[in-house]
Amino acid sequence: MAWLVLIVSGVLETVWAIALERSAGFSKLVPSVVFGVAVVLSMLGLGYALRTIPVGTGYAVWVGIGAVGTALVGMVALGEPANLPRVLCLLLVIAGVAGLKYFH
Repeated sequence: MAWLVLIVSGVLETVWAIALERSAGFSKLVPSVVFGVAVVLSMLGLGYALRTIPVGTGYAVWVGIGAVGTALVGMVALGEPANLPRVLCLLLVIAGVAGLKYFH
């Protein structure tokens, strides 16, 4: 259960990162509210998961999911460059996250 909560919390990190950018410095209400709700839920989930998953592993997985998710949204939906070096670097992050889970 802790791993599932950690994965969902990592996805919520992507949600709050994108909402933060869309809030334009908290000047837009809806993205600001989405940011607030997502960041609280993401942190609560991370805290729950860290009760059973070691902090080094849990935090790295959480950040990795959030970073890869945010970068993918940027490339797919926000017009950020999706070149080969960027994609390869994201694959390395994914491999690192998978390795942390596998060797846990």
